[in-house]
Amino acid sequence: MIKVIGLNIKVLKKEPFSGSRQGMRFFMRAEDDTLHVWVYPEPWCFEKTSDDMKTAKDFPFTQEGLDDSLEWISQEFENRKDYWMQMEKDKMKMIL
Repeated sequence: MIKVIGLNIKVLKKEPFSGSRQGMRFFMRAEDDTLHVWVYPEPWCFEKTSDDMKTAKDFPFTQEGLDDSLEWISQEFENRKDYWMQMEKDKMKMIL
């Protein structure tokens, strides 16, 4: 499972959180009692990546929901590992 040091419900209440792992980026945002989570390919930030390249899932905004979301992000990485690794390799080609 993806480990994110310092990430907890209190942090997400105040501001969104993003991270990456070998070609896969993720973005988390809390809204009322829902934790919205997206995974998408590198190299662009969340706002500059087209919606059709993002995969989203919602979770309850609880500690268990946060734990489940990190597990889901890990599963998304493992399920499409070849794709994410290729995005990692190709990111400079997209920028140049």
